[in-house]
Amino acid sequence: MIENGKPVSMILWGPPGSGKTTIARLVAGSAAAAFAALSATTHGVKDVRQVLADADRRLGEDGRRTVLFLDEIHRFTKAQQDALLPGVEDGIVVLVGATTENPFFEVNSPLLSRCTLYRLEALGPDDIQEVLRRAEAGLGGRLVDPEARRLLAERVGGDARLALNALEVADAISGAEPVSVAAIEEALQRRIIRYDKKGDQHYDVISAFIKSVRGSDPDAALYWLHTMLEAGEDPEFIARRMIILASEDIGLADSAAVGVAVDATRALAYVGLPEAAYALSHAAVYLAAAPKSNSITKAMSAAKAAVHETASAQVPVHLRSNAPDGSYLYPHDYPGALVEQQYLPDELVSARFYRPLRHGAEAAIADRSEAGDRGNE
Repeated sequence: MIENGKPVSMILWGPPGSGKTTIARLVAGSAAAAFAALSATTHGVKDVRQVLADADRRLGEDGRRTVLFLDEIHRFTKAQQDALLPGVEDGIVVLVGATTENPFFEVNSPLLSRCTLYRLEALGPDDIQEVLRRAEAGLGGRLVDPEARRLLAERVGGDARLALNALEVADAISGAEPVSVAAIEEALQRRIIRYDKKGDQHYDVISAFIKSVRGSDPDAALYWLHTMLEAGEDPEFIARRMIILASEDIGLADSAAVGVAVDATRALAYVGLPEAAYALSHAAVYLAAAPKSNSITKAMSAAKAAVHETASAQVPVHLRSNAPDGSYLYPHDYPGALVEQQYLPDELVSARFYRPLRHGAEAAIADRSEAGDRGNE
């Protein structure tokens, strides 16, 4: 569409530094259109109407179209967004709205329906490195330590604008010297954690995190969690590991732990980093402080082994879908909804896979289990 010079009004939805403003300028340039830029944080309805009036005049005088770039369109009120409608609907302007927020919640339906929605993704570290290499040519051929470039690309969260600003500051700091890791750290105003997401550190640190939670040490869990977050580890990877260990290492000692881990994952998806670090920290401390039980892990292993050992086992007749009338005993017809009957296949009639531990809330399950055993003696 851009290459053909036939732009349509659009909403660009994506994270900071993903190229929304650049795309708007490309749209205008390819169509030989005038370019007007407004920001929802500093401009209002009066400014919108002035741009529309200028665009209408320009279109009438020489047939030249106008591309209106509206940054942070989600910050416009309903009335301000409504002021755009006539200009967009009549083709007076080609609107390019940019937002970091979900436009289905933040942009009026009439305006959204007149625009094509494009979802932009954060740039990957390799993309950021390419942006930086191109920018280095503008530094007069200044040398940049490849390790400094790599670490900067990994630390900006896909934000090309932040990467370029940091490189410019680091260049000023470095003077006549090559841009170093130390200069990048100073430009970002934070230490750069050396962390190879594809190497041993990736596995060692997540292992330390999991073992700290399993060992009920919330301080160590927080330290390793934030080591990963500061180093740019994929937060979804961390969240998935917390969901797994909530059942693997806590289990029925505190069944709410799985819910806490899942809620942290949802919070991450909804608000993203850095704000989601609160929910991830909340979950990490909760999981570390929770009572621990691996009874589910043991029960899973025992049940899987039994399945493999008895692959030809048959479902008992009274449990089958076509069981003879009266052969199956309906538990709710008996006191406490308990009735003694065989549920496992004949080969495993006396097997026991789940053995509750007396940890946390699972102690009550152990009490009920023992009471049932005594009642069956």
